[in-house]
Amino acid sequence: MQQATAWPTGHIQVHEADGLVVIEFHGEIDIAAALPVMFELDAATAAAGQTVVVDLTPTEFIDCYGLRLVHRAEQRVRERGGRLLLVCPHPLILKILQLGGLGKRLAVLPTMEEARAPEPRESAG
Repeated sequence: MQQATAWPTGHIQVHEADGLVVIEFHGEIDIAAALPVMFELDAATAAAGQTVVVDLTPTEFIDCYGLRLVHRAEQRVRERGGRLLLVCPHPLILKILQLGGLGKRLAVLPTMEEARAPEPRESAG
């Protein structure tokens, strides 16, 4: 079952695909988007034991506020016994993730297909 919900901010879309909770960040994830996105992100990461994929494929820009949102999602999922995977094909956003310390902390994958694989492999950072 794949159900999509476009949130009023336009910066986040949450759906389920192949037993995964997929959170897509759209557009620019910066200070202006952070607060509205945080509430939806918290709702999407509330359940225990789930595998969550944060997909940055539709993301054009991310700043330190966006990094904080990714970190918050990872922390909430981990505290609830789940696992968070991050999909990011963009070299510049990957560099920001590395500089922010998240590139080594998270399983970063280049495509959703790899995230859907039974045993997703972490990309070499």
